[in-house]
Amino acid sequence: MAFDPGAVGRAFSEHRFDEALEHLAKDVTWTIVGGMVLEGAEAVRQTCRGTLESLKGTSVEFDRCVTAAGSDVVAVDTVARYVRPDGVTAVASCAIYEFDDEKITAITSYAVEVDPGDAGAQPRR
Repeated sequence: MAFDPGAVGRAFSEHRFDEALEHLAKDVTWTIVGGMVLEGAEAVRQTCRGTLESLKGTSVEFDRCVTAAGSDVVAVDTVARYVRPDGVTAVASCAIYEFDDEKITAITSYAVEVDPGDAGAQPRR
């Protein structure tokens, strides 16, 4: 089966990390804009494991997932709804994945919490 960078980026963005982590370059950099910068595949793997741990008991539904894919750059735009026993939150995000020779060399992620009832609006406070 031919390598599909769009499928790898979408899997990562949809928290299906087991389908994407094998494609990390050893020296990958993940910039979570407004948050932190992770350097190296192990740091990215640890963060992904932590994300999955934090999502236990949470239902995740993707209301939107649009992928624009080239051979060396992929952008994935999502709106995800997280349903927990204590309530519902929604996050609009965009991640840009840069590839070199079938390996992700850089990830840049942008995310903002939005109103679960109106993905174009800020959440009610």
